[in-house]
Amino acid sequence: MWREKDARAFSGWLMLVALLAGGILCAWGFFNAAQARSGWVVIAWVLAFALDAFLLSGFFVVNPNQAKVVLLFGNYRGTQKAAGFWWMNPLTSKRTVSLRIRNFETPKLKVNDNHGNPIEIAAVVVWRVVETAETIFNVDDYENFVHVQSEAALRNLATSYPYDQHEEGEKALRSHTAEIAAQLRKEIQERLEKAGVEVIEARISHLAYAPEIAGAMLRRQQASAIIAARQKIVEGAVSMVQMALDQLAAKQVVQLDEERKASMVSNLLVVLCSDRDAQPIVNTGTIYQ
Repeated sequence: MWREKDARAFSGWLMLVALLAGGILCAWGFFNAAQARSGWVVIAWVLAFALDAFLLSGFFVVNPNQAKVVLLFGNYRGTQKAAGFWWMNPLTSKRTVSLRIRNFETPKLKVNDNHGNPIEIAAVVVWRVVETAETIFNVDDYENFVHVQSEAALRNLATSYPYDQHEEGEKALRSHTAEIAAQLRKEIQERLEKAGVEVIEARISHLAYAPEIAGAMLRRQQASAIIAARQKIVEGAVSMVQMALDQLAAKQVVQLDEERKASMVSNLLVVLCSDRDAQPIVNTGTIYQ
């Protein structure tokens, strides 16, 4: 495994002053040798000037949140991350790697969830390069590698959980967004570890049933919601009836036998649980008529 190390670079400004001074010295020596008609000295000064000009090609600039991976004849010599104007051996080659935070959204993937229902899912992944040596040498195209592995991790996650929660305590894609996001980030990070990439955040950006079953699943969700609402209504109605009977008995407003209690409970439950307004009927006779 490749490990990042610091490259040895010199201040570009100091080297620029030194090389310009060397160029001026070479020019002065060349003219003096030419006036003295010393052929070998002229050639030496010309070669020195050519070397000085060649060394000028060793300057490079590192921008903020950028790194230069340095290679010398195929050997990794280090990474220069410090921003500024630098000079290094002109024989080295330098590959630029961005250290900025980047993000992308995966295309909408059609997969089957844990219960076999076809769903559409997409995610947003926020990432950055943290280990430049692994990024350059371990994978061919690290940006494409990030995209492909993120899609693979998203597919695997979608098949591991159901779309909706069908049992108490069951994790689902729609109901446990925070846990699912954490698991997705973990899976993508495990796949991208070898590429020197850190996954900062990964969240589902689109989640829906596939069009061919969307209508049926919508009716199922509506039915589940209606059943849950009815359960709450019945629980509340039973507690209200119990409270009414207890208060009537405690305040001795009226004495009811078991048959009349049952009739009263039935009427109250009909009124409280009905989804329409009740139509009262006034009894002008006795309670037993």
